[in-house]
Amino acid sequence: MKTLLALIMIAFGALSWVGQLISAVRFPLAQRWGLQEGDRETDPLFRRDSLHAARWDAIVLWTLIFAGVLMLVDHPWWPGAALVAGGIYLDGAGRDYLKYSGLRASGVRVGSGNEIRVARIFYGAMFLIALVVLVYTAAFVLGRSG
Repeated sequence: MKTLLALIMIAFGALSWVGQLISAVRFPLAQRWGLQEGDRETDPLFRRDSLHAARWDAIVLWTLIFAGVLMLVDHPWWPGAALVAGGIYLDGAGRDYLKYSGLRASGVRVGSGNEIRVARIFYGAMFLIALVVLVYTAAFVLGRSG
């Protein structure tokens, strides 16, 4: 279970971080590749918010990759790194999903129907992975100390 979770953390973390890094540096390219919502289907303020969020994400989303590598090699720091990364991903998934849904409910254009489905699936996967990482790590830490 630990090895599989570590590999999922590395793969999903790399997908998330690289996608946001591209978005932060070359937003139009990220839009062409489908990493960000297109101009025709979104409000300009929403795109601006997405660009700035991508810049922050490019700074913090590498943590899941790092935690996964530490977990894979059974480094003693993996539990702390996993708790930090899991918290970052859990916060990001919940915050972005609710922001996305709230803006859409208020009539703000946040993407095409397909882009909205992809975003919901991604946020759901992000939430689920973060939750599993946090529960697994907490169980490991509590089991070791108890």
